[in-house]
Amino acid sequence: MNRFARLATRLLGTPRALVWVAAEGSAVVESWPAGSVDAEASALCRRVAELGAPLALAGDADGVLAFAGVPLVGPSGERLGVLAATDTGPRAWSEEDLRDLGDLGAACSAQMRLRLRSDEVQRAGEAAGEAASLAEAEADRMETLLSRAQLLLRAAEDLGDTSGLKEVWARVSGLAGGELKPSHVGLDLMGEDGLLRQVAGAEAGQAPWTGPGEGYGADSGWPGARAVREGRTVVVDRQKLTRGYTPEAVAGFDALGLHTLACVPLSGAEGVFGVLALGWDVPHVVDSAERAVLVVLADYTARAVERAAYLDERVSVALRLQQAMLTDLVPVPGLETAALYRPAARQDMVGGDWYDLHPLLGPHGAWAVTVGDITGHDLGAATLMGQVRSMLRQADIDHPDRPPHQAVEALVRACQTLGLPAGGTLVHAHLTPRPAGHWQFAWTNAGHPPPLLTHPDAPGEPAEELRAAEELRAHDILVHPTLPPGPRTTHTRLLAPGSTLLLYTDGLVEHREQDLDAATGEAARRLAAASTDTPLGDVLEHLAGTVAPAHPEDDMVLLAIRIAPHNPSAC
Repeated sequence: MNRFARLATRLLGTPRALVWVAAEGSAVVESWPAGSVDAEASALCRRVAELGAPLALAGDADGVLAFAGVPLVGPSGERLGVLAATDTGPRAWSEEDLRDLGDLGAACSAQMRLRLRSDEVQRAGEAAGEAASLAEAEADRMETLLSRAQLLLRAAEDLGDTSGLKEVWARVSGLAGGELKPSHVGLDLMGEDGLLRQVAGAEAGQAPWTGPGEGYGADSGWPGARAVREGRTVVVDRQKLTRGYTPEAVAGFDALGLHTLACVPLSGAEGVFGVLALGWDVPHVVDSAERAVLVVLADYTARAVERAAYLDERVSVALRLQQAMLTDLVPVPGLETAALYRPAARQDMVGGDWYDLHPLLGPHGAWAVTVGDITGHDLGAATLMGQVRSMLRQADIDHPDRPPHQAVEALVRACQTLGLPAGGTLVHAHLTPRPAGHWQFAWTNAGHPPPLLTHPDAPGEPAEELRAAEELRAHDILVHPTLPPGPRTTHTRLLAPGSTLLLYTDGLVEHREQDLDAATGEAARRLAAASTDTPLGDVLEHLAGTVAPAHPEDDMVLLAIRIAPHNPSAC
C-alpha cells in the first residue's frame, strides 16, 4: 500500500502520505517515507474513517498539520481505511489536489477490494465448485477494474514529466495500447485559428481519422468536433455516423476500416482545447467503467499537453533568439567562408554555441573571427552568449591594432566587473591579408577544441593515403567567473593560398561512442581529404554527417575559411 502513499506525495507535492487501514482494536499504517507518520495524522485518519467522507484541513503556521484524506470503501460500502497526504501548514488544498487524491483513493480501494475478494474466492472454492466459479468471475471483474486503476496510476506517473507534444502522444499511445487495446490513438489540438488539427502520430500511421487533414472547426460535422462542442465523450460506430454525421465522416470512417471511435474532450483552464481519440478496428463496447477511465486519462493528457505546449513555446523562443544572434556571413575578398549551426537532438537543448565574422577597423583590411561555446543548454546560456559576443566585438573595436588575446582579456575584465556569470571556451582570431594572396592568422584559444588547418601542398587523395589536417593545439585557460585572470597569448601562422581553416565547437567531436582525440583526428582527416574545388558548405555538411554523432547531445557550430588561390594578374 505504500506505493499509493508514494504516488500521493508525487501528485500533490507533499512531504508525507499514508494509507491507514482499520483493524480490530488498532490500525495498520503504511506511509511514505516509511515510518514518517505521527499521532496527529493517525488521529485525523480515524476521524475521516468515522465520518465516511473526505476531509481537508489547511493547517496553520503554528504547527497545526495540513491534512487531506479520503475514505477507502469496500464492495458493499464498508469502510476499509483512509488514504491521506500531509504537509506543514498552512496549505490550501486545490480542487485538483482533492480530485487527484480521490482518483488514487479509488485505485487503492480497488486493490484492497481485490484482496478481500480473493479471500472470498478461496473460501468459496473450498465450499463448492459452483460458488468458486462465481467468485472467480467476480475476481476477473475486479482484476479488470484494478488493471484500469493501475493504468491511471501509470498515466499519472508517465505523463508527469513529458516535455513535448509528440512525447505526450507516444506515452498516451503506449498507456492506452496496453490496457484498452485500441488500434489507433490520436491527439487533435485547437490552433490559434480555432481549427482542430492532428498534431502527433500521423507520420507513424497510428493516428485515427477524426476530421480533415487541413483542420476542422468545433461546429463541423465530425465526431471530434462534437466532443469539443458538447464537452463530453462521443462514441460512434458506422450506424451512428450514418444517422448523425456528414457523408464525408462516413466515408472517412469506412476508408480506415474502423468499427468504433471514442473522442474524449481535453479541457484546460480556458475551456476545451482538443480531443483524445481512440479507434478500434474490431467491434468494441465502451461501457461506463471504460468511459470513466477515458475521462481520467484525457484529464492527465490535457495537463501534459498544456505543459508541453508551454515548454515548446519557450524552446521556440530560445531557438529564434539563438538563430537571430548567429552572424550572416558577408563576402570577404580573398576568402571563401561557410558556417553551419545544428542544435542538439533534444529540442530543449538550447545552448550558447556561436560563430562570428566581422571587419576590424584600420587600413589593413583585417577581419575578426570567433567560434565559442558558453556553458549551458537553456535560454540563459543563449542570452549570455549574445552579451559575450557583443562585448568581444566592442573590445576589438575599442582596441584597434591590438592582438586577439587582449580583446579576450578585456572581455574577462568586463564580465568580472559587471558580475556576468559567463563561462565557456572560445577561439578568437584576426585574419589580415598579406602579399601574394597570403593571410596572417593570429589567434588566441581559451580552452577550446583546436582549430584544424589544411595546407595547399596536401593534394586531394583517398583519405587513407592522406595525412590529416594540422591541429593548432596551443591554448590558454577557459573563461569562467570563478577563475582568476591568467596569462593569455596570441599565436600566428601565415596561411598560403589554398589553405583551409576549420573552427568548431565540441558538439562535433565530443560524444560517448568515440574518444575525443580519435574524433578530432577523424575530423582532421576528412577535412584534409576534401578537394579545394568542393564548396565549403558541402564540406561542413559532410563533416557534420560523418564525424558528429547521429543524435548529438550538444549543439554544434562549424566555421570554415578557405584562402583563395593566388591570382598574380589581379595584383
